[in-house]
Amino acid sequence: MNRRQAIKKSALLFGVVAGMDDNHSLKSSYQLGACDWSLGKTLSPEAFDVAKKIGLQGVQVSYNTGKDPGGLSDPKTLELIRDASKNSGVKISSLAIGELNRVPYKSDARTEEWVWNSVDAAKELGARVILLAFFSEGDLRNDTAGQKMVIERLKKVAPHAEKAGITLGIESYLTAEEHLNIIEQVGSKSVQVYYDFRNATDAGNDVFKELKILGKDRICELHMKENGQRLGEGTLNWPDIAKAVKDIGYEGWMQIEWASPKGVDIVACYRHNRAYLNRLFQF
Repeated sequence: MNRRQAIKKSALLFGVVAGMDDNHSLKSSYQLGACDWSLGKTLSPEAFDVAKKIGLQGVQVSYNTGKDPGGLSDPKTLELIRDASKNSGVKISSLAIGELNRVPYKSDARTEEWVWNSVDAAKELGARVILLAFFSEGDLRNDTAGQKMVIERLKKVAPHAEKAGITLGIESYLTAEEHLNIIEQVGSKSVQVYYDFRNATDAGNDVFKELKILGKDRICELHMKENGQRLGEGTLNWPDIAKAVKDIGYEGWMQIEWASPKGVDIVACYRHNRAYLNRLFQF
């Protein structure tokens, strides 16, 4: 082996070693978690124990609930979640405000405080993304006035999120173009799309075209779900979706949500989902 070949081999070896974790396996570009509500443990420390049994890397934690609107803004609740993550070794992958489906961001003034305070909670917990949900009562489709109000409210909180290094992810039935219109009008890098393939398909949108339109820089996280079915057993073409995700260069968290038939053991079911996604993405 000459000197040039030796240098090249050393460089390649260094690149492989640099990409390894403490277990000497190649690091993946993706991390896998699950929503606490899908684990049956909404805003509960127990969600982390369930996630650990499944073999997940993280939990997407609800910021609040209908019974506990203050949620993670209560120091005691925040500390319980932080301790559960630390003790289990399972990360707090992101936060979510699912209550916005019942108490709409577009029309209820209380939600402005929730979103503002959720930024502070996310920063305290080391989470980088907050999902803002826009379904049911908060649906934005064919609601110009509602979209306008959401834009105005996001404009107010966006600088706060930017300063904290937090991304606010819009999850809705809107098209990719409609999402981009909101993002452009807000004019902040802290506002992106939280993409859900099942929701987009149910809304009649072409997920493959939408991924290309949005690109990796407009998508903060992904939901992986098949309502009432295990992943790979519903109607979505997950192998093609995996290819499309890789093609746009997305890297980061994916959260399993509502990917289980009724009455099944959630741990066993989500182990299947984890294994299925692992075959597609190599976590």
